[in-house]
Amino acid sequence: MPFTQLAANLTAAETTVDEPGGVFGALADAADWFIGLFEAGGEVFLGLVTGIIPTLVVLLTAVNALIRWIGPERIDKLGEYAARPGIQYYPVRYLIFPVVSVFFLTNPMAYTMGRFLPERYKPAFYDSAVSFVHPITGLFPHANAGELFVYFGIAAGITQLGLGTSDLAVRYLLVGMLVILIRGIVTEIITARMLARRTSTEEVPA
Repeated sequence: MPFTQLAANLTAAETTVDEPGGVFGALADAADWFIGLFEAGGEVFLGLVTGIIPTLVVLLTAVNALIRWIGPERIDKLGEYAARPGIQYYPVRYLIFPVVSVFFLTNPMAYTMGRFLPERYKPAFYDSAVSFVHPITGLFPHANAGELFVYFGIAAGITQLGLGTSDLAVRYLLVGMLVILIRGIVTEIITARMLARRTSTEEVPA
């Protein structure tokens, strides 16, 4: 048989190799899974580099410039205004103030704005602010960039349906604003009752 014909026959022949079994098969599967895990992580990282990270850097720069333009002292004055007693200041204390704090100072520095509030208001402000660090990420990811996976998890189902996430981000933000207002008011009431109970307990003679 000519050499060229023999080579053609060898090339055309189907060569099969049995998959390893037993311990070696398990080791091979484990190695494939281990490498695949890092490959998936690399793909996610590449998606972030070409997607959200440039937007995040530009947004952070813009927000820092906006803070310098407005002036940190004006934001501080808002905190002093929110500390005033009265039901009419509820929206200022548990809606406007937490939203402004999270937007400008981001997580976790936003909580430091509670220093302007009396002790009886601080737990409620913290509850409002900490509850807003996720609803804001849909439109303003700079506020809590380290935990964007929360919003991405919510948006995953919308994306799989082929729908846009802009409407979701707006609804997510509006619902979050309503929730933090309710949580702030409820937490203030609970805090007032607990403080009153502690005061009455301390006044009881031993």
